Amino acid sequence: MTAIHLPEERQTAILALLREQGRVLSAELAATWGISEDSVRRDLRELARQGLCRRVYGGALSLLTPPEALPTRIGQDEAAKQTLGLAAARLVQRGQLLLLDAGSTNLAIAQALPTDLDLTVATNAPVIAAALLQRPGIRVLMIGGLAAPESGACLGARALRDLRGVRADLAFLGTCALAVETGVTGFDLEEAEFKVAVAEQSGQVAVAVTAEKLDSVAFYHVLRLDQLNHLVLEPGLSEERLQPYRDAGLQLHSLASDR
Repeated sequence: MTAIHLPEERQTAILALLREQGRVLSAELAATWGISEDSVRRDLRELARQGLCRRVYGGALSLLTPPEALPTRIGQDEAAKQTLGLAAARLVQRGQLLLLDAGSTNLAIAQALPTDLDLTVATNAPVIAAALLQRPGIRVLMIGGLAAPESGACLGARALRDLRGVRADLAFLGTCALAVETGVTGFDLEEAEFKVAVAEQSGQVAVAVTAEKLDSVAFYHVLRLDQLNHLVLEPGLSEERLQPYRDAGLQLHSLASDR
């Protein structure tokens, strides 16, 4: 790539790279464009000021916008979520108690769970509970409370109290954004607090994310990468994007890699 000297042109190029790969590194951009790292950092500061990225040490991450309400999200990226659901279901073992919090990808996981493994699933999402009740052979434990229409999640003191009575073998945690530098992040503070409690009540924690959520960041911290065990991904992602997550100690899964 040739040198780009105008800040506006560089910033447009940076945004394109963030959409494509989720992150940029200041040193790489400086070397590619033949400019100083200070110039790149100024560009990143300006983009961050406009709310278009989140600066991290050495570069920047894509800043996702808050998700739409759950009924809308259920129909989006349906094929990708079904693929993630099938891959995630392979992590489940006979007789386990699972925790699934709210989310359209977790709904796809619920719909993919095998019905012959004597499973019990606890969830704070009425739509997930309803889907599981259509699958004979899976016991459903509903975590109650006031359901938020946007997320489809039961949250608050009642939900946390119910959750404290559950000790799960494996949790599938709905995830708004995931990055090596920032871990799991979310857009809703109350949901983030519930997700932290889910992890505390689970022997292992898995997240399943579509490609757009990988290498991105949201508003509120949920978990560090070292608090996760499994990362379920779409097939076909580049090794360059995946290796940092392996280096962080995560077990990576996809339909392609698990076959």
